[in-house]
Amino acid sequence: MRILLGLTYYSPYTSGLTIYAIRQAQALARIGHQVTVLTSRFDRRLAEEELLEGVHVIRSNVWMNIGKGPLMPGMTVKAWNLVKEADIVNLHLPQLDAAPIVLIARLFRKPVVVTYHCDLVLPKGFINNLANLVSNLAGHTAAGLANAVVQNSRDYAENSRFLKRYLHKLYPIAPPVELPQVREAECAAFREKYHIQPGQRLVGMAGRLAAEKGADVLVQALPAVLEKHPSARVLFSGPYKSVPGEEAIAQKVLPLAEKLGDHWTFLGVLSSQELSAFFRTCEVIVMPSLNSTESYGMVQVESMTCGTPVVASNLPGVRVPVRTTGMGRIVNPGDPEDLAKAIIDVLDRPESYRGDASELANVSTPEYVAKEYEKLFSNYTSGSQER
Repeated sequence: MRILLGLTYYSPYTSGLTIYAIRQAQALARIGHQVTVLTSRFDRRLAEEELLEGVHVIRSNVWMNIGKGPLMPGMTVKAWNLVKEADIVNLHLPQLDAAPIVLIARLFRKPVVVTYHCDLVLPKGFINNLANLVSNLAGHTAAGLANAVVQNSRDYAENSRFLKRYLHKLYPIAPPVELPQVREAECAAFREKYHIQPGQRLVGMAGRLAAEKGADVLVQALPAVLEKHPSARVLFSGPYKSVPGEEAIAQKVLPLAEKLGDHWTFLGVLSSQELSAFFRTCEVIVMPSLNSTESYGMVQVESMTCGTPVVASNLPGVRVPVRTTGMGRIVNPGDPEDLAKAIIDVLDRPESYRGDASELANVSTPEYVAKEYEKLFSNYTSGSQER
């Protein structure tokens, strides 16, 4: 199949949505499909066109940004020819350009599958309200005209104001997760690199420093954890400097984290090997997400497959991995006291949260996810077995 994926950001941008799309695209390419990604050239230093791990990536120049959303007048022009050549179009939402692309696909009678990652929740303000309005309009146009809508879980879809009207075309697929196996020597090297001392109680958080991720809740919860476990230390994996659109949360969290001294360490973006060692080294991974911008959290599955329990917010979709495996605690969103109690409980009683993540891991491999997409795409394409 000739598959066109459309999304706002792709490699080397780092977010849950882009990691999902990268793994999906590369896995589809590995099983023999011709995969093209149409995305933004958010950094002028990036090539307008290149081949990445078997995936043809085409980037459209950004005219200006509205919040996190780049305006790309040239994307519609590029989409015209790419849609015409594709067998199926897969749009990853939220995406401002989704509406014109799906209309082009319908004009050429090409089937469309929408992968809806999350509801868009932006801070109040005229520009953000405008971006929210345009994004929702684009999303409803795309989802309304799409043949099918993919989401990580039915739990999230049934609780999403946006997705409730599209449940009749819902196709749940767990997000793709992959981590390399690491040996004890590599974990030891990780501990040495980041000066991890014997006896430290390690609490991990993985993701961008973004408002919806809840790092500010964790930083407020840590003093209570330190009262019970004075050696506790947070390891934060992921981009935390100059994250587009997240200047306000950085200004809030960075000074508070600095006051915690050695009890809080920003690790930056880790390699896949280091990330695997990170999950195996931490005693608990925390996912204190605040709103429906978070719909699942692949880091939970990564953590659980490494044997490390998770404390996650009681949000639709986000609570699914813990409920499925029993490997952790679910807490009230935005509640530092509840978060601290849960972290302390997991540190005190780790044997109670061992669980079994094998079933969840099996349906989350990139190969399994690619096959699920292949089956779904085949429902709407003729000659779908041609590779």
